[in-house]
Amino acid sequence: MTTPTQGGRSRVDRLGERLRARRAGLSPRLKVVADYINENRRAVLGQSALEIAAETATSDATVIRAVQALGFDGLKDLKRTISGYLGEVISSVDKMSSTTEHLARDIDAAIDFVRDGHMMGIEKITTRENRDAIAAAVDLMRKAGGIGVFGIGASAILADYAARLLVRNGRHAYALNRTGISLGEQLLAVRRGDVLVMMGQASAHREGAAALEEARRLDVPMILLTGSASPAFGRQAQVVIRVPRGKSETVPLHGLVLMCIEMLVIGLAAAEPERSTRSLERLHTLYDDIRKPPRSN
Repeated sequence: MTTPTQGGRSRVDRLGERLRARRAGLSPRLKVVADYINENRRAVLGQSALEIAAETATSDATVIRAVQALGFDGLKDLKRTISGYLGEVISSVDKMSSTTEHLARDIDAAIDFVRDGHMMGIEKITTRENRDAIAAAVDLMRKAGGIGVFGIGASAILADYAARLLVRNGRHAYALNRTGISLGEQLLAVRRGDVLVMMGQASAHREGAAALEEARRLDVPMILLTGSASPAFGRQAQVVIRVPRGKSETVPLHGLVLMCIEMLVIGLAAAEPERSTRSLERLHTLYDDIRKPPRSN
């Protein structure tokens, strides 16, 4: 299979071709590793055999055997092949091309692509490990004076939505979702005693680094929502919640990120229901005031 690039050239997906040709002959454990590598290619570029083994509940020896069974000399050879296929950055054009190529103009296939991605993701987002992480995140949010929600790109919309939900439920919350120097004005809202909820993936970016640096300066703890096995900023996070977004080479699915945000908001409301009730009652009073016709003098 080839994937078009922005320059009009094509890249051969050697990993995909080898997996399709050899998958039937792999043992169940080798299939688990091979499928993980195929579905998390960019994350694998930064992982060791031990880290891949931890993600797949196998051993580093099994990882090496899976790599060799796919026809690669070793992990370095595999990574060179993946890197050559992906290039420096997977553009949104490449991701959409890779996605639609598999769907072949079939609306049912498109529906199944989104459905299956979310159904598999729901299983992962509700694991015991994630439940514990969400509980720890809610505890941090309960103790915080304010809650900053960071997200750029498509996540910028989710950051706004999350902040609005939190405000409705009686929390001081604000979005950190601008790019470039405009983010600086938003970062002025961060205060010591707040908590930062960050939506991030494997790649670091300057806005995320700036937000994290300000959080570090103010001793503000961070809750990281990520689908990456080796996320940027992961070492600085007090809590990491794993939120899958689908395969790294196809268009990302944001529904599970939204689901996780709502889990946090509802979990926080459930922990202090009186606070949410008071805030919503006040909100409805404000609605009534706004609907009243203006008084004539």
